[in-house]
Amino acid sequence: MSAPIPAGGIDLNAHSPALKSAISKAARHLMPMLVILYFVAFLDRTNIGFAEEALSMDRGISQGAFALGAGIFFIGYAIFEIPSNLLLKKFGARFWLARIAITWGIVAAAFAFTTNDTMFIILRFLLGVTEAGLFPGVIMFLAEWFPNKVRVQMFAIFYLAQPFSQMLGAPLSGGLISFGDTLTPWHGWQVMFFVEGMLAVIAGIAALFLLVNSPQKAKFLNQEEKDALTEVMAREDAVRTEDGPTGIWRAMSSWKVWYFTIIYFCLQIAVYGTTFYLPQQVAGLIGQDVGWQVGLVSAIPWLVGLFACYFFGKHASTIIRRRNWGTLFYILTGLAILGSAWAGANNLPFVGIVFITIAVASFLSVGPITWSYPTAFLTGTAAAAGIGLINSLGNLGGFVAPIMRTSINETNPTDSGVWGIVSLGVFAFLAAAMLYCTRFFKARADALLEEAPPVH
Repeated sequence: MSAPIPAGGIDLNAHSPALKSAISKAARHLMPMLVILYFVAFLDRTNIGFAEEALSMDRGISQGAFALGAGIFFIGYAIFEIPSNLLLKKFGARFWLARIAITWGIVAAAFAFTTNDTMFIILRFLLGVTEAGLFPGVIMFLAEWFPNKVRVQMFAIFYLAQPFSQMLGAPLSGGLISFGDTLTPWHGWQVMFFVEGMLAVIAGIAALFLLVNSPQKAKFLNQEEKDALTEVMAREDAVRTEDGPTGIWRAMSSWKVWYFTIIYFCLQIAVYGTTFYLPQQVAGLIGQDVGWQVGLVSAIPWLVGLFACYFFGKHASTIIRRRNWGTLFYILTGLAILGSAWAGANNLPFVGIVFITIAVASFLSVGPITWSYPTAFLTGTAAAAGIGLINSLGNLGGFVAPIMRTSINETNPTDSGVWGIVSLGVFAFLAAAMLYCTRFFKARADALLEEAPPVH
């Protein structure tokens, strides 16, 4: 999309009806499928939180193996992230995203047949390998379809899969466990893993029919809409080419890419350190075993987060809002995680749920804002490598978080595991400081936020 921009023709300002119409149609046709893909991906990543106790009792999976398995997902994910992104550029998003979903769904379903620590850890690693490239592939895909002005809004809609997967997935996982234990000859956790894995396979098949690689190939756009969207994206591409690195190796050595990798690493420690253990933390707060009731209570933070993510994503349309709101949300994430640890230590279940809700709403809202920065200066193969690097190494926070939390709790044992939770919140404050310091960055892409059209 780096072709020169025609001098005349399509009006690229905020009053271009064709451009507005193209963006609106693209959102309606593409976003539901992308949300579904990430919904089942996030569900398959995190449903082990509902099976931890059952896996220990039925298969003898140790706490150390569970922590390693929870985190080793991100090792496989990190190793194959950039190659997967480059292959997506070669084969197209439609085919490659579908391939990712189908293969990870098969691996996710195989967890139903786990027999010991080794098999559990290997399957978690393979789940990371097969899912590698989904999230950054979608981020690249959206950056090629939607102008900077509305990109955070589209990222936020995509991020809604996280609260949906936990709001609906928590009672779904708990319900499948209860159903499987009482109405089938299998263990409930086996039914949960198999059913939720097959959902990913079905979603992957659907993606082959519903996704479109580029505006020019979209049958749902007329020619004027195709030209309007293609031209405004080419204009932004030209700016990104001038502002950012070109090529794979320059992207991977860019200081800006590494800067946002650190920020994303800090965010993922907070996200996965909270998500993996949310059912257990809620169960401890309300005094119930993991099951249907815990699943319903665990859905509350994600329900609130859903509305927060969409609202702030829709209105984060200027560089000042993105920087200030993002900094605030990182601070709130850290404070809320510390607050949930304090509430657990002092046996205050209601207060603990409130703090967990604030943490979830904050880290969901800041994710789309964070991704708006690298997509403003990366394009082409540089985007494939740079976004892949940020996501793969940043996601290692998901590997570090459960191991760090478990190690700290073993070193400083308490009934509520307060110190392990505290360790997760500290990194959010570092991310807040780094995001705020982007005010000293100079980028031509920032000016695009005042020129590209809003979507109503």
